[in-house]
Amino acid sequence: MTKSEKRVAWVTGGGSGIGEAGAEALAAEGWTVVVSGRRKDTLDTVVSNITKAGGLAAAIPLDVSDAADVETVAGEIVARHGRIDLLVNSAGINVAKRRWDDMELDGWNKLVEINLNGVLYCMRAVLPAMRRQKDGIIINVSSWAGRHVSKMPGPAYTTTKHAVLALTHSFNMDECVNGLRACCLMPGEVATPILKLRPVVPSEEEQAKMLQSEDLGRTIAFIASLPPRVCVNEILISPTWNRGFIQTPANRD
Repeated sequence: MTKSEKRVAWVTGGGSGIGEAGAEALAAEGWTVVVSGRRKDTLDTVVSNITKAGGLAAAIPLDVSDAADVETVAGEIVARHGRIDLLVNSAGINVAKRRWDDMELDGWNKLVEINLNGVLYCMRAVLPAMRRQKDGIIINVSSWAGRHVSKMPGPAYTTTKHAVLALTHSFNMDECVNGLRACCLMPGEVATPILKLRPVVPSEEEQAKMLQSEDLGRTIAFIASLPPRVCVNEILISPTWNRGFIQTPANRD
């Protein structure tokens, strides 16, 4: 599609962090953006910022762990706009109790429900529209932890993010014949609000050296701008000052 044609993007986790930055970058490129997340107030702020900048956006609250709710929202987007060209699965969480010696099953289940099941629910929900179009892109925001195992993110987060990588490749194996493609975006440390849930919160100086949300926003917009013949299967991206390579007390905890 060209920039002059209507392109509709659905961004989950669109109220903050990578999702917010992705929505803003896509809107700046002419996409009509629908942002979803659990907090309507943050979604409304994102929509307001986009429209003030001249973009087109709307908010639909959503808990991605609710499969029926996901189907309803996808149907509403198609009813409003007639199509869904891009899904950005950016909704994701972690918990403070993330080590084997303090992890709780409720925390594990919550991560699986949002970080993995929620991704699948949204992918499945957009498939009918994308198959009809014979065109569509899905960007699944995983993590550096989806490729490399380390102690700091914890077993639940690491497991779900690895699973998203496998899910993305599985999608491409089946749906490439329908003109669909998916990218697993695996960023290293990004200075987003989720860092506040870490047992040791990185300092402002450390966060300034991390990837910033806008870096991932630009990456999402780049993937989305490529022609239908191009499938970027995965992107592994990190800060130059990668704390996984530079051992510090914080990332050993």
